Amino acid sequence: MSHQQQDADDSTQSALSAGDEMSPAESHRFRMLSDLASLADDFYIQNDLGKRAYKVDGKAATLRDTLLFRDMENSVRCKIRRRLARLHDDMTIEGPDGKQIAKVRKMALTALRDRFLVVIGEQPDVEVHGNVLAHEYRIGDIATVSKKWFHTRDSYGVDVAPGQDEAVVLAATVCIDQMARERS
Repeated sequence: MSHQQQDADDSTQSALSAGDEMSPAESHRFRMLSDLASLADDFYIQNDLGKRAYKVDGKAATLRDTLLFRDMENSVRCKIRRRLARLHDDMTIEGPDGKQIAKVRKMALTALRDRFLVVIGEQPDVEVHGNVLAHEYRIGDIATVSKKWFHTRDSYGVDVAPGQDEAVVLAATVCIDQMARERS
């Protein structure tokens, strides 16, 4: 191994803290932009190798109040729809067929703190714990969100647990990000 390759490997390892290391075959880590301009903009979600993994089509949001998650073959993997209610704010995640597969709910606890719940399929409600605005939180045992994996100020990482539908979990993260930003 050359000296340059060793330096690159060392810098990659230093970006991961102990216990956060995954082999490339097991890696389910993605890079998100921390300052998503709005639901009306398109953006890409990259994997931890910097390759585009999903396109979030925000142009549909202006027409149908819907955000489309597309894979790199341009197939719709899921859709986000906004639902406003009096007591809480919901965003539903639907499959390509329009059936609800997940829901993210925001409930205001106090003037300064919100509570987020994620429901995927028939699984029980999963509570979000941590600092959502700082992008340092966990969605139960489904995913971990952190800025520490990528050393750029404008992005954060989402580490999806094995066995979870990546597109659905990433869509839930976008929902949480959008609903949290509305309060701040």
